[in-house]
Amino acid sequence: MVVCASHSPGMERDVERMYGTEFREGLSRARQIVEEFDPDYIVLFGGDHRRAFRHVVPTFGVALSAGIMAEAGHEAAGLAVPQELARELAEHLLESGIDIAVCRDIELDHAFAQPLRDLTGALGRYPVIPVAINCATAPLPRAERVLALGDAVGRFLDSKSGRVLVIGTGGLSHSPPSLELDTYDISDAERARIIAEGSEAARKKIKPAWDAAFLEAVRTADREALVALTDDAHSNAGAGANEVRTWLAASAAGGGVGLELLAYQPVEEWITGMAVAVSR
Repeated sequence: MVVCASHSPGMERDVERMYGTEFREGLSRARQIVEEFDPDYIVLFGGDHRRAFRHVVPTFGVALSAGIMAEAGHEAAGLAVPQELARELAEHLLESGIDIAVCRDIELDHAFAQPLRDLTGALGRYPVIPVAINCATAPLPRAERVLALGDAVGRFLDSKSGRVLVIGTGGLSHSPPSLELDTYDISDAERARIIAEGSEAARKKIKPAWDAAFLEAVRTADREALVALTDDAHSNAGAGANEVRTWLAASAAGGGVGLELLAYQPVEEWITGMAVAVSR
């Protein structure tokens, strides 16, 4: 089963749940579907916001052990990574011609934490293999290589028994001020200042027409359109739109089937075009 969903720190700051009602409803339906599916483990494709990976940035990385950093009022926590299975996946990818990095004891941010909390209710409810895709630090992987990564993960999962939930998280159109800067070595305080100063302008950088085109390509599993939209995402839909690479990888890993859209809502208060889609 595949679930792709946007994430946003703004959603967690919205503690009174005033905004993004349509998206939240779609996310709730996705969670119900996940609970009914009851996976044996999860493969989670996520990006990084130049926090886990700063000086060395893998194009693709498989985590053999990982945790979630303290962030947005949440305490740090470990993830239940099935190390033997993750190691098998890493070896399979290398044998398939996908050059990946192996990560140990990596601390991941909300790109990984938020979908786990939103879709399963807790970080540790299911074993999870985090697969990082560079969506923030240029040069970025081309969309064709991201699809090849997803295809190779899919072949690996086809060789295993059990129910697997594949998650892609990020996007759609948005341009966070901190990601617009071509820099990596800034403090959390400086990051917060940059975001605060640029947040008003970022509210107007959502591109619903681009989002609609991307979601239609996801629905029809149109790989040619997905490649074209993703490779030009930065210029047409903002720096944060690069995260749709995780959607490409997840949908390919799930067999390349089209995904059913549960909700789309441009939420200016979260500076993001928010969407959630599932395979059936």
